[in-house]
Amino acid sequence: MNTPDHEQLALFGGGKTVTADPGDIFKWPIITEAHEAAVLKVLRAGQMSGLEVTKEFERKYAAALGRKYALAAPNGTASILEAMYGMGIGAGDEVIAPSLTYWASIAQVYTLGGVPVFADSDPETLCIDPRGVERRITARTKAIVAVHYAAMPADMDAIMDVAGRHNLMVLEDCSHAHGALYKGRQVGTIGTVGAFSLMSGKSLAVGEGGIFFTDDQRIHERALLFGHYIRHNEITLDDLKPFRGLPCGGFKNRMHQLSSAVGLVQLDAYPAQMAEIDKAMNYFCDLLDDLPGIRPIRPVPGGNTTKGGWYYPLFRYVPEELGGLSLMRFSQAVAAEGAVCRPGCNKPLHLHPLFTTMDVYGHGRPTCLANLHPSASPYRFPEKLPVAEAANRLTFEAPWFKHYRPEIITQHAEAYKKVIRNHKALLVDDPGGDDRIGGYTSFFSEQKTAPGGTK
Repeated sequence: MNTPDHEQLALFGGGKTVTADPGDIFKWPIITEAHEAAVLKVLRAGQMSGLEVTKEFERKYAAALGRKYALAAPNGTASILEAMYGMGIGAGDEVIAPSLTYWASIAQVYTLGGVPVFADSDPETLCIDPRGVERRITARTKAIVAVHYAAMPADMDAIMDVAGRHNLMVLEDCSHAHGALYKGRQVGTIGTVGAFSLMSGKSLAVGEGGIFFTDDQRIHERALLFGHYIRHNEITLDDLKPFRGLPCGGFKNRMHQLSSAVGLVQLDAYPAQMAEIDKAMNYFCDLLDDLPGIRPIRPVPGGNTTKGGWYYPLFRYVPEELGGLSLMRFSQAVAAEGAVCRPGCNKPLHLHPLFTTMDVYGHGRPTCLANLHPSASPYRFPEKLPVAEAANRLTFEAPWFKHYRPEIITQHAEAYKKVIRNHKALLVDDPGGDDRIGGYTSFFSEQKTAPGGTK
């Protein structure tokens, strides 16, 4: 391999770079006696299906964000669904979302009779490209879903400008970005609605749950009408009052109060946890700055845009700077050194049969076409969205450190450096295989030491 013995890649029989015991540096969530006491209090009081703890959680979280209304649900998917209903999305309405995201950012539109429309992503941030959004707006467009993907805040100034000029609502999907700042403002406070998943893999984890926030009373009360029948006494708008009593969407979206209890503790604990994660992750990225072939996806350090808890940290991969080395081969070599390096990210949604050919509800034609307004011309599927389609060959998941422990973090960084120094040895018999990278859900696993799971 033409490398000194001490530089022999572990993939070829050399010693591993990462030898330190990781301890709890990847363990998440961090459960303390305070969490246990909060849960036991609810259990012993028999309040698992009650409301008071959940309402307290909603009030406390809304106050932390400075938003008027909060509504908690069993999971983030349900929160986004009822937020969309609250926004008035219905039959024939088009909703623009990034193709490069988890499915629960947009698939619920089908349940409401709406039409998902996909836009491409910005190649630097992997968040939705506002220019792509504007090209897809029609007379039937109702809303934009701005996903803060992999904790990187989307370009909200540009998105809100587009939305304002076209009289559209904006739903921020903040499920990856709890506590992140966009130019000094917390994500989830900029759009019409901000929605969060709170499942156990997320950076603000309550076990299982979701929540959305808005300053719009009508959106809040319509969402109550949709799936919170036990709270219909909170509905005060005259035109909604006649429908109280039954869940008008046929859903029961009450959050389990064990999750609410954990959430109340997490709201106090998370700021310090987030600060330590941010320190650890920026330290790791600083160690890898200026290396060929890899680029951390992060805001400028020290600025007023941040990644909060850094859920699902991604790097861009630049193969031409490493002689065309495939991402699969690179990731195998880094992993062999004992470091975390998982190739790929979410597969683009616009290519999945759910959004091209599948007849979900028995309309007799693909559901992506079934709800189109009569004035709309059928879209051609699949569309070409080059950034989303290339992302899995040019993106990898880096380690998600929960504690600032420089000696361990440095070893992981050294593993990357070693592979990059010796990348030419990997070009021999590089099997490729980048076409197998990525997934819709299967590459996420709650058993991993990095994030995963469902909305």
